[in-house]
Amino acid sequence: MYTPKHFQLTNEQEAISFMQRYSFATIVTATDNVPFATHLPFLVSKRDDKIVLSSHFAKANPQAAEIIGKEILVIFTEPHAYISPKHYEKETNVPTWNYIAVHAYGKATILPEGGQTADLLVQMISNYEADYLTQWNNLPDEYKQRMMKGIVAFEIIVDDLQGKQKLSQNRSETERENIINALGKSTDTTEAEIGKYMSRLK
Repeated sequence: MYTPKHFQLTNEQEAISFMQRYSFATIVTATDNVPFATHLPFLVSKRDDKIVLSSHFAKANPQAAEIIGKEILVIFTEPHAYISPKHYEKETNVPTWNYIAVHAYGKATILPEGGQTADLLVQMISNYEADYLTQWNNLPDEYKQRMMKGIVAFEIIVDDLQGKQKLSQNRSETERENIINALGKSTDTTEAEIGKYMSRLK
């Protein structure tokens, strides 16, 4: 990811927190120089000082059979905002876009069917809708086994993490204040969220 120095997100814990908050990500692989992408929810955790990304494909998804032995990219990105040049002090300026993104690279391991896949599903349910866990636990085992046979669970050990927070760090204090104030008043929740991230950098 192209990241000028002043836009780099170098704090690993901040990057992990961002990935956990915006965990519906895009997993990208390439076969014969043709990229393939799938949009999936991920669990993001630390294990033995390594960042681990866990999720599952539908078994019918051809990418499920293509991830072993390949370098994988998972892209986490969500809040973003158009930045108008009206916020700048000089007229000789152009629009831009503020955003945050984290790119995680690594290799994948397929989890065995059975216990490990079942454990991952329980973890995902607990993360995304803990109230559903009781219902899931009470479902017939035959039904749950049938559902699990339709997925491929996997985890990725991250070996390269690249973070970018393009939040007008290259603008003057006055211009940054103008942008933060404008975004803070926006009814668009993603724009308002970018304003909050900008405020934290002050």
